[in-house]
Amino acid sequence: MIPVFRCTTACLCGVLLLSGAAASAQGYPVKPMRFIVPFPAGGFSDVLARLIGQKLTEQLGQPVVMDNRPGASGNIGAEAVARAAPDGYTLLSTSTNFVTNPGLFKKLPFDPVRDFTPITLISDNALLVTVHPSMSVRTVKELIALARARPGEINFASSGPGTTPHLIGELINLQGKANTVHVPYKGGGAQMTAILSGEVAVAFPYITPALPHLRSGRIRALAVSTAKRASMLPNLPTVAESGLPGFDVSGWLGLSGPAKLPAEIVNLLQTRIAQSLREPAVREQFRSQGADPVGSSPEAFASFIPAQIDKWTSVIRQAGIVPQ
Repeated sequence: MIPVFRCTTACLCGVLLLSGAAASAQGYPVKPMRFIVPFPAGGFSDVLARLIGQKLTEQLGQPVVMDNRPGASGNIGAEAVARAAPDGYTLLSTSTNFVTNPGLFKKLPFDPVRDFTPITLISDNALLVTVHPSMSVRTVKELIALARARPGEINFASSGPGTTPHLIGELINLQGKANTVHVPYKGGGAQMTAILSGEVAVAFPYITPALPHLRSGRIRALAVSTAKRASMLPNLPTVAESGLPGFDVSGWLGLSGPAKLPAEIVNLLQTRIAQSLREPAVREQFRSQGADPVGSSPEAFASFIPAQIDKWTSVIRQAGIVPQ
């Protein structure tokens, strides 16, 4: 009889715990939420996360506090969320580095799939393939042909080793069978200065900081990096349309929580974010940052992350980038 009693007690305790978790999720949120942004304030991921945080504050009646934790290519902030309680009060502003870091680091302090709960892909941010006006090329196809004819002579700028602009350049080299040379700079501002001065021939900036220089003619845009044309530059073709089928790279933004985040909380957050992204004013705010709103389902985002990890780990290996 004792074993039966123990089993019954254990089962009852389990039911009570589950009931308590459900009740907690149903009452969510009852205190301020924290968005950890693993980069300094002012970047596109920070700006867009603040817009979403503001909308959630309005909808859910609790403040969303931004907590910028830069360092280690976003790993410091991600680790803080991986170690947080799965109660919906500590969430991660997830971006492209989250899926490139597994290939760029020998060891991470977390598992990017096992230790997180994907909530939604918030937006896609297109980057541009740009050249200095002294370059004769006007299409990506022409750029690749020139790079093949002059192997090792054409250089491209990035905002740092392992950044999205760096990996775009490497992916174009791989898919286009070209040989351009990577020149890393310390941040997007320095990358832009390099292409404006003609110190480098090619760069891959985000749309918003590049737009004034496109309009003034100080740089020339050849294509956008995403699978679809950017809403801010609808007449500019994609790289895929320009000779590299299937090419698709974005500086995307998403939202994730710690592992085992209750489904009720995940669905509430995803629903409210998707609702916000359908508002014309919010869509315009995103597009002013060069971002196209998405608001995907948790399931779609959960499939997206491992697929992107596999893609970039392969690109990094083929490009000969040595993990840190």
